[in-house]
Amino acid sequence: MSDTIVITEIRSEARRTFEICNACRYCEGFCAVFQEMTDHRTFKDATLDHLANLCHNCTACFHACQYKPPHEFAIDVPQVLAELRPQTWQEHAWPPSFARLLERRGVSISLLIASVFSLFLGLSLALIDQNILTAQHIGSGAFYKIIGHGTIVLLAGAASLWAIVAMCVSANRYRQSQAFRDNSLHSASVRTAWRSVLHDIFYLRHLGGGHDEGCNEDDDRFTNLRRYFHHLTMWGFLLCFAATSVATVYELLLGWQSPFPHTSLPVLLGIFGGIGLLIGPLGLLYLNAKRDDLHGMSVAFIVLLFLISLTGFGLLILRETSAMGTLLAIHLGLVLAFFVTLPYTKFVHAIYRTLALIQFHRIS
Repeated sequence: MSDTIVITEIRSEARRTFEICNACRYCEGFCAVFQEMTDHRTFKDATLDHLANLCHNCTACFHACQYKPPHEFAIDVPQVLAELRPQTWQEHAWPPSFARLLERRGVSISLLIASVFSLFLGLSLALIDQNILTAQHIGSGAFYKIIGHGTIVLLAGAASLWAIVAMCVSANRYRQSQAFRDNSLHSASVRTAWRSVLHDIFYLRHLGGGHDEGCNEDDDRFTNLRRYFHHLTMWGFLLCFAATSVATVYELLLGWQSPFPHTSLPVLLGIFGGIGLLIGPLGLLYLNAKRDDLHGMSVAFIVLLFLISLTGFGLLILRETSAMGTLLAIHLGLVLAFFVTLPYTKFVHAIYRTLALIQFHRIS
């Protein structure tokens, strides 16, 4: 079955679902999805895509719904939007073929790319000097004795540039499909919405289940575990990004070279961020497995984050041993694979959801 037929069928089911929900309106005050829903008499494809990316999948509406299965209406808003959401990412991704491949084989393709990068780095070093990988390198600049600074900058820069360009193209395609009123992200209405948008993002307000009590378990109990694991992942990622940024400043402006002392700011930021990226992704993977919400794009993103953090800690602990060279090649391979696949993993949900929240707050 072609991707076009699949997304058409999913949108058809989403349209049926929201037409029934719009007649009922029991969940009207639950979250932004239902507040936005009431503004529509009919649901165009772009509207359904917007609602799908506005949904945080807290499942509060499902547990409150009187028409959920086994009722003949079989209403399941979180499920149909969870199926539609990655389809919208694929539809607007660039190039789209890579996104479709990762959705079907996300983890295996991501790990294959990481293995290729790691093997390439390892073999390159072995061909130059087979003792480089297994030698013990200590002190400032030890990493660059294994892989040159220029090589790391070139590879990381190219992968990052690819990710930025692909995500910008994807975001622009989605923005155009949503027909932002003045087609600008810098208008006065957007600027006034940013404060509410940032509050929603950093507090994860829409994971409150409509009552700020969290998401529902299968037995209808409320729990904030999903919010906590999301926070650990988000702040862990931001702390690791901050660690990399500070390290870049140290190297470019102060002339200091990594690896830095264990008590230095980049290392401390990396440690706390890495802890978040060990616990958060594992927790999300567990919760998503319980909810049968495991898509190729989301699993690949979670697995790569966890492995990058795990090898990062291994590199920190064993950086003064002969294992450092091999660990560095594996860690850099995972990081490069992460950035190459980033525009096609669940990371893009942050971009699409931000755009959806901007639309919601500017007209609410």
